[in-house]
Amino acid sequence: MLWMVPLPDSPPRLDSHSTEPLYRQLGVWLREQIASGRMRRGERLPATRELAERLRLNRATIASAYGLLEAEGLLAGHVGKGSFVAGFPEERVNGWGALARPEALAASPGAVAIHFDSSRPSEDLFPLAEFRSCCEEMLAGDGAAQVLQLGAPQGMPALREYLLAGAVEQGVAGPHDDVLVTSGCQQAMDLIERLITADGEARIAIEDPVYPGVRNVFGRGRARLVGVPTAEDGMDLNVLENILDRQRPKLLVVTPSFQNPTGGTLSEAARRSLVAMAQRAGTLIIENGIYADLRYSGTPLRPVRAFGRESVLQLGSFSKLAFPGLRVGWVIGPRPVIARLTQIRQWCDLHSDQLSQAVLLRFAQSGRLERHRKNMLKHGARRLRAMLDACASHLPRGSRWTRPEGGMSLWVELPGAVDTALALEGAQRAGVSYLPGRAFAVDRPATNALRLSFAGEPPARIDEGLRILGRVFREHAGRRLSPVAEAETAVV
Repeated sequence: MLWMVPLPDSPPRLDSHSTEPLYRQLGVWLREQIASGRMRRGERLPATRELAERLRLNRATIASAYGLLEAEGLLAGHVGKGSFVAGFPEERVNGWGALARPEALAASPGAVAIHFDSSRPSEDLFPLAEFRSCCEEMLAGDGAAQVLQLGAPQGMPALREYLLAGAVEQGVAGPHDDVLVTSGCQQAMDLIERLITADGEARIAIEDPVYPGVRNVFGRGRARLVGVPTAEDGMDLNVLENILDRQRPKLLVVTPSFQNPTGGTLSEAARRSLVAMAQRAGTLIIENGIYADLRYSGTPLRPVRAFGRESVLQLGSFSKLAFPGLRVGWVIGPRPVIARLTQIRQWCDLHSDQLSQAVLLRFAQSGRLERHRKNMLKHGARRLRAMLDACASHLPRGSRWTRPEGGMSLWVELPGAVDTALALEGAQRAGVSYLPGRAFAVDRPATNALRLSFAGEPPARIDEGLRILGRVFREHAGRRLSPVAEAETAVV
C-alpha cells in the first residue's frame, strides 16, 4: 500500500516578487516538511498537476522543486509511480547522530565501463617513472628532513616563490601581491567563503550551471547565491550587469576559461568588461583559473586578474595537469588579503602537505611538468575531437552541445522531454556514466542537459560511449515531461 503525503492545511508562503525563484522557495518549504517529519520516508508526494492546482502555481514550478530535492537525495522519482520521500530518518536520534543527514542517493553504477562523469586527468597519462624520479631526488636532497617537519601555514617558501614568479611573468601579480598554498582549489574557495561571510549574510554571484563544488561551498551558511546564466561564451554579461546593478553581490565567482560544466570561455573583451562592471558595483571577484593551461587550439587569453589586480583573487592548481591526489592548489592576491586567508587556514589544518609541495616543485623545476603538459595537450586535443565527432554522429537529432577549445568537459542539451537524471540509470546499465544537468543547477533546472567529461577516456571508448548514450536517449525520449520543456519561462 502506498501512503500519500497529505496536502498541508497551511500552504507555503511563496513570494512572487522575491529574487528567489518560486521553485526554489517551494523546494525550501518541502525540505522543511521532510526535516520536521511531517513528510516521512516512503510517502508519495502529490502529483505535480495536483499540487500545482492546489497552490495555484505552474506545473513546471512544482516539477522543478521536486527535481531539486531529487538531486539532494530527499526525493526519489519513479517513472509511472510518482515521487517519494527518500531522505532524513523517520526517527530523530540524540548525540552527534542528530546532526547527521543522509548523503544524496546516487544511482548504482553497476558494470560501468566508460566514464564521462569525472572531470579529471586520465591515469594512463600519468608519467609515473618521472614522478618516482622526482620523489627519489627530493628525498636524497639535504632538505628531506625539513620537508617532513611542520611547515609554514602560507606554504613552502620555495614553491610560493616559484608560483609567484610565474604569476608576475603572466602579468597577474605585482610587488604588492602574495600567494597562499592550499590543499587544492576547493580549500581556497572554502577559506574565501569564510572571509566573505565573516561579517554576516552576503550575496554571491556564480555561474549557472556551475561545478557543484563551487555552489556547495559558497551556498552554505549565511551566503545567498545568485545564478548568472552561462553558456559557450561564458557568463551572460547583460544579465550579470543587471544583477550587479540591482542586487550588489559582495562576491562574483567566475571560471573564465573552459568552465566546468559547459566548457565555455569568456573573450578578452568580455573579461575586461566583467572586471569594469564588478568594480563599479563594488563587487569582488574570484577567478578560478584551473583549466586555463588546457588549451588545445586557438589563442591563449589573458586572465581576468590582468584587468584588475586590486579586486580579483586568482585560484590555481596542479590537479588538472598532474596528480590530483596530491591536492596542491593556491590563491594569488593582495598581500593583506593573503595574510588574512593564511590566518583562517591556520585555524583549519595548520598547512598543506609539505611532501606533496616538495615533489611537485621538483616536478616543475626539472622541466618534467612542461613535458607532461605538452603530452596532455596532445592527447586532450584528440579526445576532444573524438567527443565532438561522436556527438555529431550519435546524439538524437536536435541535440545541441558546446564546442570548447580546451578543458575537460562539454555541455549537451537534448531535444524534447528527455530527463537526463532519469535516463542515467539506463545508461549505467548499458555501461556508460555521465552527470545530469540538474547536478549543476543554481537557479535554472537543466533537466534535459548533461555534462560529458572526455579527458579520462581514449577516442575509441569515447565513440563507443556516445553510441550507447544516443541509443539510451532515443529510447528514453517522451517517457516523462521535462519541467523546463513544459514551461521554461516559469522557472527563470
